[in-house]
Amino acid sequence: MKAVVFGAGATGARIARQLCSSAAFDAVEVRDPNQERLDRAVGSLGGLATAGRGRRFSGGVDVAVIATPSGSQTALARKAVHAGVTTVTTSDDIDEVRNLLDLDQEARYGEIPVVVGAGFMPGLTCLLARYAAQELDAIDELHVAKVGTGGPACARQHHRSLSSTALDWRDGRWTRRPGGSGRELAWFPDPVGGRDCYRAALPDAVLLVRAFPGIDRITARMAATRRDRLTAPLPMLRPPHAEGGVGAVRVEARGRVGKERRVVVFGAVDRPAVAAGAVAAATAIHVATRDVEPGSVGLASLADGRELLRDLAGRGVKAARFEGTATFT
Repeated sequence: MKAVVFGAGATGARIARQLCSSAAFDAVEVRDPNQERLDRAVGSLGGLATAGRGRRFSGGVDVAVIATPSGSQTALARKAVHAGVTTVTTSDDIDEVRNLLDLDQEARYGEIPVVVGAGFMPGLTCLLARYAAQELDAIDELHVAKVGTGGPACARQHHRSLSSTALDWRDGRWTRRPGGSGRELAWFPDPVGGRDCYRAALPDAVLLVRAFPGIDRITARMAATRRDRLTAPLPMLRPPHAEGGVGAVRVEARGRVGKERRVVVFGAVDRPAVAAGAVAAATAIHVATRDVEPGSVGLASLADGRELLRDLAGRGVKAARFEGTATFT
């Protein structure tokens, strides 16, 4: 089989590397408009990877993984659907995630699976939410949070989201909240620990509300410093780093087991670009090698999560359970 990866940045290069190491694919093509970045990525991957150009899909492509900056993925995904190519996207932009989910009818008509938001958050958080929900007889609330950014495009999106409108799902309707509001201390696996997290323009609720119909409340927050919040409305004062440091995600599910109220919390710690690359690659392998229902969905709607989480654990991305103190096990 052949995979095409769009984007050779911090996440895209890692997706390509994971696909090249998989026995599922015998050819991996990487495309990026930045020739220097493309040559560097392909040169580090060995003989299985080749450099490609353009946005067209020729015959013989089995799966496309789109890891371009958020805001540029919908048009590519639509081209892939019309070409009959299974598609995995990584966007974490609210408007783009909605547009990608709106491809559902076209994807169903073409009998093509489209996975939306297969990254660190959303992505890994969606899998953990589905896994946590399986421990409850009924789920009422989901709360997700993250720390850290991947490459420069991720850092820019992180910066924009703090000054944009956040969306909470509450009692069957959307509630708009200002970005940077709603301070909440959240505990992540060591060595990250406790961080102040705030509302931001994050797409997780948009994906999760479709996966958990009837749920009462869904929120999404991200860690930020006082300086992050103060400078969020301004242009970034300095270029972002090529890749961020250690990050983490946390998923809290609340519901019932029998008549008892129960809270289930999972977390994971990793460099965001590394984890996002692993999630997108594992998802691409999953949809390319299994009979997956056509349509445009997030990872929480794709599967029960256990198989993909086992695959990710083998790739070094491991989840931890919160056991009631300020540590995960």
